[in-house]
Amino acid sequence: MKLVGQFDSPFVRRVAVSMTVLGIPFERDRSSVMRNFEDVSKINPLGRVPALVLDDGMVVVDSNAILDWLDGEVGPKRALMPPPGPPRTKCWHLVALGHGAAEKLVALVYEHLMRTPEQRAVPWMNRCRGQVDAALAVLDQAAEGADPWLLGGRLTQADITIATMIGFLGMVEPATGIAHPDDGHWPHLARLVARCEAEPAFATCYPPESERPLPPDFKP
Repeated sequence: MKLVGQFDSPFVRRVAVSMTVLGIPFERDRSSVMRNFEDVSKINPLGRVPALVLDDGMVVVDSNAILDWLDGEVGPKRALMPPPGPPRTKCWHLVALGHGAAEKLVALVYEHLMRTPEQRAVPWMNRCRGQVDAALAVLDQAAEGADPWLLGGRLTQADITIATMIGFLGMVEPATGIAHPDDGHWPHLARLVARCEAEPAFATCYPPESERPLPPDFKP
């Protein structure tokens, strides 16, 4: 199998971490949507990452669809989403908040990368910031009771999705104006993310400097 996309994308990274946790080997295609759009579009007509090219040539696109396929491959006992019932509903609630916050962070980054300061839609950016802040507040409350993970004693997709979203926030914070949990604003989230990032699956799927979406001298 081949995973298309760079780890600077929270959506690509959540898939890579999940595959590593599940022990599913994969090759990497480091094509970037920004630099290799035509190449990505040949794999996924939407020109988006992640895309997972299966051994038979079929391509699964969208991180949620890929993760659902992975869970189906490993079976319900190993799946990163709990079986139907209240735990699954709670997991989906947390995943949706983390995934949605990541989408808003990407929107903020695109405003900086694709538009001049005069062209940026400031009201839209402020709305995105407010949406991310609201999601972080709810997620911080959820993380307060993590023991050690959000749903108890087992790592789930909720932990992975939220931790990779926060990791992305750490890389693009200058472009967002949103406080990172390490700054003391979201202490429970900070502890959860530190626990996640200490796991080997997270450490081996961390983007090198060459993949980071903003240059080190970036100024908003």
